[in-house]
Amino acid sequence: MITTVTLNAAIDKTYYLPRLELGKLTRASRLYADPGGKGVNVARVIQQLGMPVTATGFVAGSNGDYITRQLGQQGIAHDFVSVEGESRLCLNMIDESTGVSTELLEPGPVIPAEALERFKEKLSELAGKSRIVCFSGSLPQGVPAAYYAELIARVKEQGAIAFLDTSGEPLQHGVRAVPYFIKPNEHEVHHLFDDRPATEGELLDKLRLLQQSGIKLVSLSLGEKGSLSLYDGQLYRTAAPKIEAVNTVGCGDAFVAGMAVGLAQQLPVEDMLTLAIASGTANALSARAGNVNLDDVRRLRGQVTVERE
Repeated sequence: MITTVTLNAAIDKTYYLPRLELGKLTRASRLYADPGGKGVNVARVIQQLGMPVTATGFVAGSNGDYITRQLGQQGIAHDFVSVEGESRLCLNMIDESTGVSTELLEPGPVIPAEALERFKEKLSELAGKSRIVCFSGSLPQGVPAAYYAELIARVKEQGAIAFLDTSGEPLQHGVRAVPYFIKPNEHEVHHLFDDRPATEGELLDKLRLLQQSGIKLVSLSLGEKGSLSLYDGQLYRTAAPKIEAVNTVGCGDAFVAGMAVGLAQQLPVEDMLTLAIASGTANALSARAGNVNLDDVRRLRGQVTVERE
């Protein structure tokens, strides 16, 4: 089983608008509402790829009830800690005339100290049943920046593999706990080292430093261009298929889901990367965030290129 952790779960609402103009009344042509937050997106794609998954984290209020109810209807197992307040809404407004996406993200509930301790115990239980635990997304209010690092340590104590996809201080602390896999972008690498690499070679040097710290798999996200990945000291360059993107929100989460499924299935690293890129690309073909069509994934896998360097 794979467990995904979403500490700041949300209801993701995607609005498609004929045209978005500030200061003017705009009527949406269509709207989608789904349980969300990065880890929930990862869970949904893992399930769509055919792997058992459990989603956990924090939920609050009527929005939290909606999140868990919808996950149940989607057939996704879940085991969240409930807290006071209200889980957040995350709004994505897509201007159909330009394809530009504008996101508005609420902060979410404040997590009390006792709930942080309750969640640690729940995570230890779930990690004991899991091969992989994926930590994704931002930290809600009340959660210390080093919390992911504490949770990664617990997961490793239970013999599970930890994935980490976050940014800022939580990523800085998290890498010190040495997860198995991280997926920074260029900005996050700069933040980790307080240094802006000027060339691809300098960027790769930073990735090698991360791997030398004990992180087995480091993937640098390049968006529609694919990724650069280091695995056991070997560099892999992947190129994504060319598509007409519908909605790019959740593509990184789908990439993480594909990587987790590939590792759980013990695929060779090239096939694991291919599945991850195909999943991320398939997400961009969907009108909804964190959602893939399995037929798209199968078709796109044949169009991904992976080169050793």
